[in-house]
Amino acid sequence: MKSVTRSLRILEAVAQHQPVTVGELTKLFGIPKSTVQRTLVTLAEAGWLRANRRDTTRWEIGARVLAVRPAALQGSSLFAAAREPMIRLRDAVNETIHLSVPDALQCMVVVDRVDCDHAVRTFHTIGDTSPLHATAVGRAILAHLPKRDVEELVARGLERFSDTTPADPDALRAELDRIRTDGYAINANQFRPDVCALAAPVLGEAGTPLAAVAISMPDSRYEADRAPEWGRLVADTATEITGRLAGA
Repeated sequence: MKSVTRSLRILEAVAQHQPVTVGELTKLFGIPKSTVQRTLVTLAEAGWLRANRRDTTRWEIGARVLAVRPAALQGSSLFAAAREPMIRLRDAVNETIHLSVPDALQCMVVVDRVDCDHAVRTFHTIGDTSPLHATAVGRAILAHLPKRDVEELVARGLERFSDTTPADPDALRAELDRIRTDGYAINANQFRPDVCALAAPVLGEAGTPLAAVAISMPDSRYEADRAPEWGRLVADTATEITGRLAGA
């Protein structure tokens, strides 16, 4: 039980001081460096922590923390700002609406969802993760990140999930240019089979992408000629959430 308590305290300390080194944590807790290192590695293997991508000697929270965060998110300004606009968007299109946040360049994490009343609909579990390059929510975020971040993602390799996944670097860059121009991203069966989505970014100060809101639907109800209409609706919703956050 002592080791569990220690692990939780180290996890909390990383969340508070991230990105943080083993040495800094050792000084903070007054325990052997080897013990801290072993705990960090264990938490990283479970997905709770990860090495900072720019300085691998420093540690930060990982995707697993974001996956269990939604319950706490309900009291946050993002949840408060997004919930009502998401409900109105759901009512306008009668499709599933979800809100996702980026876990650095690792993945997108679903943190909220508003379901439609169709018997057949898409379903995204809170905490679900997905790759940035292959999804509408991910590309909505990528389109507003610095070029160096996009190139870092490209350098890692772009996994192909379907015949239409933008796994070619030039195709991805061209798509990000289109998203910046049109204001929304489209995913037509590019990640999960028979699932389509349109998404737009929620922006913070200086245009930093904080989250993405999406309309998600089965391929059987997706109509390409309606994409501009749906795209405007989701972009307007994202803009409203951005404005509500700024005024919070």
